[in-house]
Amino acid sequence: MAYRIRLNASLKCTRYLLRQGLSFRGHDESATSSNKGNYLELLQFLVNHDEKVKALVLENAPGNLKLIAPSIKKDLVNACAKECISLIMSDLKDRYFSIIVDEARDVSIKEQMAIMVRYVNNKGQIIKRFVGVQHVTDTTSSALKKSIDEFFSFEGLSFSKLRGQGYDRDSNMIGEFNDLKTKILREQLCAFYVHCFAHQLQLTLVAVAKKNIDVASFFTMANNLVNVVGASCKRHDALRVQYQ
Repeated sequence: MAYRIRLNASLKCTRYLLRQGLSFRGHDESATSSNKGNYLELLQFLVNHDEKVKALVLENAPGNLKLIAPSIKKDLVNACAKECISLIMSDLKDRYFSIIVDEARDVSIKEQMAIMVRYVNNKGQIIKRFVGVQHVTDTTSSALKKSIDEFFSFEGLSFSKLRGQGYDRDSNMIGEFNDLKTKILREQLCAFYVHCFAHQLQLTLVAVAKKNIDVASFFTMANNLVNVVGASCKRHDALRVQYQ
């Protein structure tokens, strides 16, 4: 019973921080710190407003059951992530679906592959769900295909239900012979490729803007104006007064 109360308190803090997209750890989490970070401060708030929690959490918990170690926080976050993906997969069931894959680096300079699924639910609504980020040490089409295979295997998805794939226009994604798109099509001929319209539109707009002198001058002037005004609080206030 005592462990359940401690775990529930930690889970409440974890769910709140995840829902709000807030960081867990603080710069200084020592006992003398005036701000120990969001997780510990939120847990302390629960302690201050719930007598049952206060009797069993933080200072009143055994040294090996405080549930505040970084590794415990990561375990709780991973558990929440698995529950969310489990709900998404239960809604997806055996429906036909498409995947959207993109690459991005995080702040630790690690290459990542983000995966989304897109399907139609029982109400006829188009649902798009983010289902995970996987660290990839190599961005070749073979490495990305292997990561997708591992994700499909882990989540119990089948290529026989795959009906679409969407990426940007990088050569390793949509080349002609040995790209990711072709590798998936070899396994599932019905997984039609749809290029990223937003990415293509952005490239088109940039190319057109550079060729048009008036448009290029406008954006150059707008960029300079933003830099000049944004660098000074006084200029910012003066501009705001002019447009009141």
